[in-house]
Amino acid sequence: MKPSDSGVTQEWDSSPTRTILILGGGVFGLTAAWELRNRGWKVTLLDQGPIPHPDAASTDINKVVRMDYGSDLQYTEMGEAALEGWRAWNQRWQEEVYHEDGFLVMNSETMRPGGFEHDSFELLSSRGHRLKRMDRDALRRAHPAWNADRYGEGYFNSKGGWGASSRAVVHLKAEVVAAGVTVVEGVPLSSPLSIEDRDGIKRVTAMDGRVWEAQVVLIATGAWTPVLLPRLSEVMWATAQPVFHFRPADPARFRPPEFPVWGADIGRTGWYGFPANEEGIVKVANHGPGRRVRADAPRVMPEGEEARFRTFLQTTFPSLAEAPLAGSRVCLYCDTFDGHFWIDHDPDQSGVVVAAGDSGHAFKFTPILGGLIADVVERNPNPWAERFRWREPSGKGGEGARALSD
Repeated sequence: MKPSDSGVTQEWDSSPTRTILILGGGVFGLTAAWELRNRGWKVTLLDQGPIPHPDAASTDINKVVRMDYGSDLQYTEMGEAALEGWRAWNQRWQEEVYHEDGFLVMNSETMRPGGFEHDSFELLSSRGHRLKRMDRDALRRAHPAWNADRYGEGYFNSKGGWGASSRAVVHLKAEVVAAGVTVVEGVPLSSPLSIEDRDGIKRVTAMDGRVWEAQVVLIATGAWTPVLLPRLSEVMWATAQPVFHFRPADPARFRPPEFPVWGADIGRTGWYGFPANEEGIVKVANHGPGRRVRADAPRVMPEGEEARFRTFLQTTFPSLAEAPLAGSRVCLYCDTFDGHFWIDHDPDQSGVVVAAGDSGHAFKFTPILGGLIADVVERNPNPWAERFRWREPSGKGGEGARALSD
């Protein structure tokens, strides 16, 4: 069984080979390519740059892998399934791409119903997961880098951690190539994207004049999606998020088990981060409102962001606050209006499917994305697909760990 299996019985037509053109070589596009090729499709995948693309959301040293989703049962179930997939991929690839160092979430206020920490603890506990409640004394003893005077309640979940995101993309690319997918890099797509229909065959012409044809086109272009498909700009947009890498003098103090993946008042403030990697670099990021931008615009870190991060570190991890800066990055989310993914057939253009809207929390689900997207492409029933259908803007929803603006 492949990690991308959704657990749903899959039915599809095994008569003459069907063809699909996938635009985008991130985790949405690569996992869909792998799954569809294994289901018998002839698959061609195009990307505007190299894979991993240097500007892709997944191209970083690490990403959080967790099943903690407040009171949201669907995302919790998806997270549980994805964790099994990550473990299977570690064995398949003979490399620890997923590091199960655990996930520590702390709150500076009392944990109350409706809060991310409280609701995650209750739902996961009800599903049989053994979590460790944390108070100031426990935090001080087990995780000394934290400011226990500020953070008094939370829990530690040993089932979770982080994924080496760029390495995962490298492995996925190798898998799709080995499966027989045609991968073409360096293909400049026109904005807006034009897809011609010639007697049921879709035709995409790149800016350099090259032409590709297939029965189905899957658009999995991440933050570039509203640039390529401007009519979707009212329901999704690119959001710039700051990421900083710090180099502490003593990296051992910031490695598991004392320093696992963490969230600090994450549902209200968006702060989260990682243990020191092999190079001794600690990544700190903010899962917050961000800044709305265009994906094709220059990526510029706003003035004052480093100072804002260091102020947070001073109140949360004082010994990290003065650590030298090892690097920074502006990461682009493809945010939907409600924070849920966008995976569905285009109701206005037959044979076109969109798989986008990561909203900053898709990477952890990489092992199950391919099965989900392939089921949508083939119109197979999938218990998770309804939430990600084509939809009109409505009230806020989304992901409990995301600190959202009012």
